[in-house]
Amino acid sequence: MVEELTIPTTNRVMVDFNQMKSFGQDPLILERGEGIRVFDVFGKSYIDGLSGVFTTNLGHGVQALVDVAAEQGRQIAFTAPTMATNPAALRLADLLIEITPEQYTTVKFFTGGSEATEAAIKMARQYHLQRGHGRKFKVISRYLGYHGGTGFAIAASGQTEWKWRFDPLPGGVIHVQPPARPGCAACKRLDGCTLACLDLIEDAIVREHPETVAAVIAEPIMLAAGVQMPPEEYFPRLREICDQYNVVLIHDEIITGFGRTGRLFASERVGAWPDIICCGKGISGGYAPLSAILVADKIASAFWGEPDEGVQFWAGHTFGGNPVSCAVGEAAIRMLLDNDLIGNAERVGEHLANRLREVAATQPAIGEIRGVGMLRGVAFHEPIGKAVYDAARRRGLLLRGGADFVGVAPPLVTTPTEADEIAGIVADAVAEVVA
Repeated sequence: MVEELTIPTTNRVMVDFNQMKSFGQDPLILERGEGIRVFDVFGKSYIDGLSGVFTTNLGHGVQALVDVAAEQGRQIAFTAPTMATNPAALRLADLLIEITPEQYTTVKFFTGGSEATEAAIKMARQYHLQRGHGRKFKVISRYLGYHGGTGFAIAASGQTEWKWRFDPLPGGVIHVQPPARPGCAACKRLDGCTLACLDLIEDAIVREHPETVAAVIAEPIMLAAGVQMPPEEYFPRLREICDQYNVVLIHDEIITGFGRTGRLFASERVGAWPDIICCGKGISGGYAPLSAILVADKIASAFWGEPDEGVQFWAGHTFGGNPVSCAVGEAAIRMLLDNDLIGNAERVGEHLANRLREVAATQPAIGEIRGVGMLRGVAFHEPIGKAVYDAARRRGLLLRGGADFVGVAPPLVTTPTEADEIAGIVADAVAEVVA
């Protein structure tokens, strides 16, 4: 007699952004992974077409990273961040400074992306205060962007659906239109891009008064908006605007950092480096909770002084700089670099994009294929993204389902053959939905 599988009870656990009543009727409960595949408690296999959530860049089941975590845990698993650091954190900080441009001299560790973007906003405000510009507190962000779920991070986010229930949010955030196609609000009545969205940022700084604006925070590639790539001139000009008005430029590279775009950071892709880089997710390959901000010396120097001056950064978290997380982070980054996985993301990512373009050529429902490296978006003419996600999941592929797009971002270890399989499932899923 074959034992009947039963669905485990899930109603005691809240899964992010999911209605638990419906989630429990068809739950996704993953218990193991290997390479680019994960397996649920019923034995069903899925291609992890989203790298967990843009995190498992090195794939699943990498024993070397598990061993690093275990070895560090045996030595020391926790050090109090208010009074100590540890060799693992120091080694990781040195590595991060070594592989980034020379202006970055200082690192502060956290455990998640929201903590990093939150800290970057706070750091920009404290920086100006300590440089004699105490009225500079406002932050300019962009509609459709997403920067996390904590106070300042969600206030800076521009996705109304995810934030309006928590109003009133922390003040001092001004939102402007992003360069999101098609129908960018700044250019929607014109045939081409005029970079009017950049003029809106400068106009906001001037109208709010430059002496009140502390920072601009932006994702180099806007994932939640549908994997939106900026015009080539956008970020170099934004860098100039921020310099002109003494505004701190923050890049939210939580998703795009550590090889996802075929470059170590997307800042290189967009042709401009910020004052603060926020990174997370892929920094540890998903094997430990870890995030960080990389701080340019111009900013970091304001926090260097005598104890009685009180100029240290007044923000931190209990698990920031955790030795297990930092040891895993160092090992994950070295694995990324030593095995040319950034190059693989560029090569196989372009192969995947070409296969998806072939699908789009035969499927009128698809508007365009967006993105770079191993960060791709399939944009639709109609709001069928969530239905395509469901159809793909039934076929054994996990994606990011937006209203009018699906995000495709498999681990950086993906092979061309596996990319072909992903594109084939996307084609079948779209065909089912539009049939």
